[in-house]
Amino acid sequence: MTAWAQADLDTIGDAKEIEIAALRPDGTLRKPVIIWIARAEDDVYVRSAYGRTAAWYRGTQTRPEGRIKAGGLSRDVTFAPVDPVLHDAIDAAFRSKYHRQPAQYVNMVLTEDARSTTLRLRPL
Repeated sequence: MTAWAQADLDTIGDAKEIEIAALRPDGTLRKPVIIWIARAEDDVYVRSAYGRTAAWYRGTQTRPEGRIKAGGLSRDVTFAPVDPVLHDAIDAAFRSKYHRQPAQYVNMVLTEDARSTTLRLRPL
């Protein structure tokens, strides 16, 4: 398991939004989408505000590799499921980071459906 370089972790964790694209089975990138990201300690996490039916999330389930772009960085990543015991800490990270956004949008990433899509991003 590869850890993030501190500078990359800081840049990605501080980004308000990232571009994320999963790899297709043939190795080409899917169309990127813009989503929120949260940092909890030395890991970064994403969730689908629209649950398991979101196309970008479904792509990560087909092949758990892809690319993100954030704060001027472009990194190849793996998408790993998260132990539900971490959900409360990740919720807190999303709440803290996006507290200035309208509550209706923040609440979308805090639902049980969204929590079930939580992925840890790891550098390749």
